[in-house]
Amino acid sequence: MQLGKRKLQILHAVINDYISTGEPVGSRTIAKKYDMGISPATIRNEMSDLEEMGYLQQPHTSAGRIPSDKAYRFYVDKLMKTRKPTAEEAERIERIYQQKTAEIEKIIEQVANILSDITSYTSVVLGPRLNKVLIRRIELIPIDGQYALLLVVTSAGIIKDTLIRIPDNIDAGYLERMSNMLTKYYRNKTFAEVNIKQAADIQMEMKKRKEFISSVLDAFANNIASKNQSDIYLGGTANIFNFPEYQNIIKAREFLNLIENRDILYKLLNQYETEEDIMIVIGTENIYNEMQDCSVVIGTYSIGDKVLGTMGLIGPTRMEYSKAVSIMRYVGESVSRYLTLLFKE
Repeated sequence: MQLGKRKLQILHAVINDYISTGEPVGSRTIAKKYDMGISPATIRNEMSDLEEMGYLQQPHTSAGRIPSDKAYRFYVDKLMKTRKPTAEEAERIERIYQQKTAEIEKIIEQVANILSDITSYTSVVLGPRLNKVLIRRIELIPIDGQYALLLVVTSAGIIKDTLIRIPDNIDAGYLERMSNMLTKYYRNKTFAEVNIKQAADIQMEMKKRKEFISSVLDAFANNIASKNQSDIYLGGTANIFNFPEYQNIIKAREFLNLIENRDILYKLLNQYETEEDIMIVIGTENIYNEMQDCSVVIGTYSIGDKVLGTMGLIGPTRMEYSKAVSIMRYVGESVSRYLTLLFKE
């Protein structure tokens, strides 16, 4: 059965009303709120047809109906009109960049907070993945006579530091030469492309100062290994409990357990990584049981044309998709512009 114009109008009205109120929607409500020029009885018949077609559901405790996941999918694909962020929302987002910080971790943390603050949903932002960024510089900086700091600076401005013990016969000049040597070999390579065996000069140094060079290379390798998975930044963890759907203590506990499981969050956002502008995963489309009463709006941020990380907004299936999509898109575009200006060479 095709969705004719009248059924489309009624379905759109039910979805909008339920998103707004969280209450099952009856035919009289539609007749009063939306001027369709038809009687409640006609609306009721059309709603029955929509239920048979799988677009509406009727909770046991109510005579009204609520949209199904199929209805929300139809809505976001065919009916939804995305809006622009308001002037106030845009101003709040742009305030992130007024602090002029070059520490990407702080920027991403603020992005997670602003996403949740503006939308009232829970936000999850993955920090830049090291397989997406290029090494720009490697430095060995003397701290005192016994220790040096190994710094790895990438195209995303990420600085990873490791403390290394240095022998008595190593001076600042030697550390500088080693820094230049490491940078020469690994500049503009990803971490996955690092190959110690191809660096002839470093192999030569291994013969002269094997213990020290080994400690530097081990620290470098450990730095890479410890960062195979992105950092995860959360915002508005408790926001989901403002929605009546999550007043149930069992559902609330399941959601908290999921949010605390960083591996699941990482997989959740990564499995839907796409070249598309924005992706929306609705209810039972989620592979995790704890997420099947939720929807996730997923976007990305970049430096230039390289996608660095993924962002997600998690809310109930009756989330205000138009707002979530518009805010996600605006934040993704604005943080990408800022990072590109800050770090692209």
